[in-house]
Amino acid sequence: MPYFIAFLMALTTLTGCQSTYYAAMEQVGVHKRDIMVDRVEDAKVSQQEAQQEFTSALDAVSALTHFDGGELETVYNQINDKYEASESAAQEVSDRIAAIEDVSDALFAEWEQELELYTNASLRRSSEQKLRETRTSYNTMIKAMQRAEQRMTPVLNALRDNTLFLKHNLNASAIGSLQGEFVSLEREIEQAIQQMNQAISESDKFLNKLQTQ
Repeated sequence: MPYFIAFLMALTTLTGCQSTYYAAMEQVGVHKRDIMVDRVEDAKVSQQEAQQEFTSALDAVSALTHFDGGELETVYNQINDKYEASESAAQEVSDRIAAIEDVSDALFAEWEQELELYTNASLRRSSEQKLRETRTSYNTMIKAMQRAEQRMTPVLNALRDNTLFLKHNLNASAIGSLQGEFVSLEREIEQAIQQMNQAISESDKFLNKLQTQ
């Protein structure tokens, strides 16, 4: 089974068609709801990893405030590594959000279509109500994720600026200039982490609703 699923994922990559992937997964008993749960969980993990990378980058910049001499090239390499890791983590978050949006479109479209199959009016109304509630919870979650994604941009911009400035000015005065930027970067990272924590909280609420229906 793992080999077959891996094959399906590879096929999707080659064809670029998510609908083909969803249809194939349903053939092995993995439904869109299951895929949604997995992707939301993956997004939570990616946000937690982004928090760790941002905090690690902040620690690297913070070390500049205590810089009292040494190899500036080493300092630059450390900060550049942290910036690149943060950028990669942020891209992973964006990719995870996009994957959630894709499966949500397919899930809700299928749900709406299947409402027409009901012959029992009471059951149909109940399903319609659950659809509205699930969609409302989803919208709250995805908006929280998007806000967190947007808050990452100022962090990456600040890290990139600091990295470039240090690269172009490998001297003690550059260190002094970057020390003055630390408070601003710290604030940006704190705000980004706060937004990610809110998104993770909304993800938990959405998963709870989805898994208890």
